[in-house]
Amino acid sequence: MQRLWVTGYRSYELNVFGDKDPKITVIKYALRNYFKSLLEEDQLDWIITGANLGIEQWAAEVGLELGQKFPVRTSIMIPYEKFADRWNENNQSKFLNLKERVDFFASTSNLPYQNSVQLRNYQNFMVRHTDRALMIYDPEHPGKPKYDYNLIQKYQETKEYPLDLIDFYNLQDAAEEYQETHRQNYFSE
Repeated sequence: MQRLWVTGYRSYELNVFGDKDPKITVIKYALRNYFKSLLEEDQLDWIITGANLGIEQWAAEVGLELGQKFPVRTSIMIPYEKFADRWNENNQSKFLNLKERVDFFASTSNLPYQNSVQLRNYQNFMVRHTDRALMIYDPEHPGKPKYDYNLIQKYQETKEYPLDLIDFYNLQDAAEEYQETHRQNYFSE
């Protein structure tokens, strides 16, 4: 079984503040291409991600979409109960919609947020219950994902655990590729 942990920037770290932002299209395009390449090599059974707004929720959406055509399942794990309770109504609604649609949903703690130990336990659970990781992250532009990145780097010192990064240069390439493949030729017959 091949289990992939997907994480990365929060939407606000990418200056994405609405569902219609074109950056989301490009990020989902990059995620879809990455997932498909693993699926075509029989290297992906589970896409496992968190529920943070941004890369994690977009990865779950792409995973659910691909699950209609490929034998891949999608899981969302959260670090504590009542994870999205402080979000606005629209974001809570998106969270609940995804929670209902994924193949598996669970929390690594059965308590509401109490302290950062729950977050560390979540990270340790994710790295120990997956076979590899994909991060949309650029070490030159740290943000919240730096904690996951640092944990994975430390874990790699003792275990074989592949980490693939999609950085801002890769996203720019994906944007250009997406634009090229979706360009309509108005002058052809």
